[in-house]
Amino acid sequence: MKRSFLPIMALAVTVAFSSCGGGKPAQKEDLKPAPFTGAKGEVKIMTLDPGHFHAALVQKNMYDQVSPDVFVYAPEGNDLKEHLKRIEGYNSRIESPTAWSEKIYTGNDYLEKMLSEKPGNVVIVSGNNRIKTDYIKKSVEAGLNVLADKPMVISADKFPVLEEAFKIAQEKGVLLYDIMTERFSVTTILQRELSMLPEIFGKLDVGTVEKPAVEKISVHHFYKSVSGNTLVRPAWFFDVEQQGEGIVDVTTHLVDLVQWGCFPDQIIQKSDIGLITARRWPTVLSKADFKEVTKLDQYPDYLTKDVKDENLNVFANGEIIYKIKGAVAKVSVVWNFKAPEGGGDTHYSIMRGSLSNLEIRQGVEEKYDPTLYIIAKDGIDMTAFASNLDKAVKSLPQEGLTIENVNKNTWKVAMPAVLKIGHEAHFAQVTAKYLEYLKNGKLPEWEVPNMITKYFITTSALKLSKETK
Repeated sequence: MKRSFLPIMALAVTVAFSSCGGGKPAQKEDLKPAPFTGAKGEVKIMTLDPGHFHAALVQKNMYDQVSPDVFVYAPEGNDLKEHLKRIEGYNSRIESPTAWSEKIYTGNDYLEKMLSEKPGNVVIVSGNNRIKTDYIKKSVEAGLNVLADKPMVISADKFPVLEEAFKIAQEKGVLLYDIMTERFSVTTILQRELSMLPEIFGKLDVGTVEKPAVEKISVHHFYKSVSGNTLVRPAWFFDVEQQGEGIVDVTTHLVDLVQWGCFPDQIIQKSDIGLITARRWPTVLSKADFKEVTKLDQYPDYLTKDVKDENLNVFANGEIIYKIKGAVAKVSVVWNFKAPEGGGDTHYSIMRGSLSNLEIRQGVEEKYDPTLYIIAKDGIDMTAFASNLDKAVKSLPQEGLTIENVNKNTWKVAMPAVLKIGHEAHFAQVTAKYLEYLKNGKLPEWEVPNMITKYFITTSALKLSKETK
């Protein structure tokens, strides 16, 4: 079903909200929300100030549990227009079109309006990260569930606000959760599953700074395609005071994967962490680069602080080396302007064990297709190891997996294309998992403490990197 979104005055939209039951009085603050049952359409989304394309990717698919009516509260501007354009693209596509109906409020009091009207019960937050932490806290204070894009917080000063938000969410009986798409990459899942098999991986090494027990490197690009269209990024995305530096942005995924992959289902406390080093450096963009990705001829005033010789210096790159439960971990993020021909964003990961290393590569040799390698350590019986590996891979729940021998001590996992669904599809998987948690009325017991520790690591590392000369 195709819809055209026309400019609508705030008053008209408010009337539309009332006709949908959005004008009803808010629940008493001392009452916990009614439990979810999994019934059709019981989850009603409110999208708050969608400035990042991830907000739209949550709606790339429909969900039985989610009502097609989505209430958008946002300031007027290009961020909102781009968001609605993406939703309209999903609604009007030929294959598996969605049927979202966006109810839009654009008054200057959009946040206060959402919190007072509460026509929905789940807030999607994906946009300017400088104000995201406050959005989250105010939403849970109002008794609303929140599904937030990463990062939830971008500075050590704001970290206590996020901690308080989690405390309030527990008191209010609502679920606060962040969108960790990388957990759904099949190679990452297989790396985790194989690391849990002592006959294949052994035990996780303690590691050193020079050779960490686990290392992850993520390479991203400012110029990219999303849902088949070239992405137009908002200018504020290049302001680290609004988007956040790389060390607190993309590294959120990497720190999460270290915890989730190396210590499955275990609670990680802040006391389990010891920062070793942290550093940051800029990606330098020309004025032409900036124009190509934003469609703007000039840098906004708030970016002039980062301009040198007409070039924009974006501190989007970062590295953290730290100890987690005694093991040394290293995470790094790098932002380039544009990917090489045939390439895209890439992920590298290695987990070092006493019997083997589990390594994900996504380079030229792999044709930029993430591939998992198992490298057996010297001194073990390779024939027995190969037999164990073959049995282990066949026992995994993913169908169609095989192993290919690369050399005397290295194998790679081959898999059918159906298992490689791509980054955008992971948003539907995260959303489906969150809907399951809503129905259950709780998150796994390790999720909240681990989210708190994750953001403690990233924000503390940023502070350390600025103090280190």
